[in-house]
Amino acid sequence: MRSYKIAAIPGDGIGTEVIAAGLEALAVCARRDGGFRLDVEDFDWGSDYYKRHGVMMPADGLARLKPFDAIYFGAVGAPDVPDHVTLWGLRLAICQPFDQYANVRPTRILPGITSPLRGVGQGDLDWVIVRENSEGEYAGQGGRSHRGLPEEVATEVSIFTRSGVARIMRFAFDLARSRPRKLLTVVTKSNAQRHGMVLWDEIAAEVAADYPDVTWDKMLVDAMTMRMVLKPGSIDTVVATNLHADVLSDLAAALAGSLGIAPTANLNPERTFPSMFEPIHGSAFDIVGKGIANPVGTFWSAVMMLEHLGEPTAAARLMRAIERVTADPSLHTPDLGGPATTRQVTDALLAALEGDNL
Repeated sequence: MRSYKIAAIPGDGIGTEVIAAGLEALAVCARRDGGFRLDVEDFDWGSDYYKRHGVMMPADGLARLKPFDAIYFGAVGAPDVPDHVTLWGLRLAICQPFDQYANVRPTRILPGITSPLRGVGQGDLDWVIVRENSEGEYAGQGGRSHRGLPEEVATEVSIFTRSGVARIMRFAFDLARSRPRKLLTVVTKSNAQRHGMVLWDEIAAEVAADYPDVTWDKMLVDAMTMRMVLKPGSIDTVVATNLHADVLSDLAAALAGSLGIAPTANLNPERTFPSMFEPIHGSAFDIVGKGIANPVGTFWSAVMMLEHLGEPTAAARLMRAIERVTADPSLHTPDLGGPATTRQVTDALLAALEGDNL
């Protein structure tokens, strides 16, 4: 029997609630499929760990995670810990050293969910946003000088390397090629950022020459926000920088109905290191403990994890179960305008998994 080692890091806020739900679903997937088992180990790293130890994860955290096949991550962030401490101390402290340079965020309108876009329904919005996840605006280069003085200076330097841009472009073109429409939009801001983003544009054109079967276009990031709202059917696969894709993917999730349904895969495509899978909704401390967190984004992230592990049958079964649950408005959590609790959605999903015989 195939066996996979999964590191579960619920993290902060509702992360603990949705990862618990996701692990229940994964356990049923493994049992239903019968061909594999999941060996899950929980890690209590996050803001509470920080308050006890002064760090978000232990010094040997990466060494402990490296042997795992995948990481299942909840959320990071707490109202009483600075955001840059939590993010750089845990999530980015895993993504960057493990070279998870391809952040993949699929977005589509699931059955039963209404988009805020007038006249746009299921099938009219079906995107995958590829986010460069290792450099760009979140490279971590910069600093502060003359602290507290009137002339205090803070710099945040965007880093664009030929190797980093080329590999994310190839990943995005390969992904676009694998989808039926074979259509890619390269998001840029080279009219204002004349060095790094011009390099981004030039490498996109160079890589495109190797993909004559993929239709591609280039769009300034501000114009892209309008296109997403006004012409969603003109978009399929998108590639953008670390910052631009971060913003655009949140907009995409909202246009598809809710941030609560959106999944993420932080991939190391070469599989030198484990990849990490997480919902994008954040820690949402305003609803912690209320039992109303939407677990759909976490379930969908588990679908992506199963696909990455090479279990397509289980992944497809879980995705069908998600769609059966979202199709029932009574199973929508409050972020979708419904009355359901996390427990009710999870129980309905588990039942759908048990009853799936395709």
